[in-house]
Amino acid sequence: MFIAYLSLVGGLAALIFAGDFLVRGSVGIAKMLGIPSLVIGLTIVAFGTSAPELVISLNAALQGNGGIAIGNVVGSNIANVLLVMGLPALLAPTPCDEKGATRNAVFMVGVSLIFIGLCFHGILDFWTGVVLVSMLAGFLLWSAHTAHQHRKTMKAATGNRDLELEELGDVDVESIPENALLSFGYVFIGLVGLPIGAHYTVEGAVVLASAWGVSDAVIGLTVVALGTSLPELATTLMAAVRQHAAVALGNVIGSNLFNILAILGITSLIAPIPVPEQILEMDIWVMLGCAILLLIFAMRRMCLGRGWGLLLTAGYISYIYGVFALGKI
Repeated sequence: MFIAYLSLVGGLAALIFAGDFLVRGSVGIAKMLGIPSLVIGLTIVAFGTSAPELVISLNAALQGNGGIAIGNVVGSNIANVLLVMGLPALLAPTPCDEKGATRNAVFMVGVSLIFIGLCFHGILDFWTGVVLVSMLAGFLLWSAHTAHQHRKTMKAATGNRDLELEELGDVDVESIPENALLSFGYVFIGLVGLPIGAHYTVEGAVVLASAWGVSDAVIGLTVVALGTSLPELATTLMAAVRQHAAVALGNVIGSNLFNILAILGITSLIAPIPVPEQILEMDIWVMLGCAILLLIFAMRRMCLGRGWGLLLTAGYISYIYGVFALGKI
């Protein structure tokens, strides 16, 4: 049993660190090749920060553990809203008035509805992947267009260095390697570490699910999803401490869109993912409710204070309790 806990925790830690190395190394190589920061931010950083979730879902699907593959994404989307938005609001007011947030939140609700419809086919197969990845391509093209327009309006008001920092998002520019050999070394560590971390995470999760008497979907929805959401949670908490919590809403919307479109889209292109009955009965509806809640925050341009922070955090705790209560086998 101790080995299973060690495998799960160690695997999650390896995923987080390997994903971080992959992003920094890839950004370093891209900048040396002269690729614009705008393109780096929309592609390498966005995909790289989702790499841990992708390799977990892909590994689980290939091993026949569909509950972990889909539970990881659905549970992560729920945690992103209730926990990643809730805990920082306990520390500092979190404004939800980012430019373009309402448009992206509407798209996220639409994606969630389409995803729910696809789930009721009982299995996410190759053609499901085609639909999701096509929607991802459309979203990236639209994001590139709007980001280009934003760049033109901001270029006159800010220096190029400030603009690059904005386009690279959460990546610490000072930690990006400037040496080619070091950049390739970072990428190598990331590419080796990610599948190793995913293997031990899934292996530990399956053993724990059996030991706790719950389905693998329960472990995917809770322990694995929370583990892969820790980087976003840590980033948002630090932003709240530094009084920069305004970026939280956009980060959560972007992460949730990538979770569905990129992670489940790419995974289902490679391996079919059976949808567990439990997820159809409750969890996808909780995920949809969370998406609608984000849309309300964005449309009303609300500022989340401690009251909302308590409500969202308590909602996540209640959700976890419900998952385990309904997931006994």
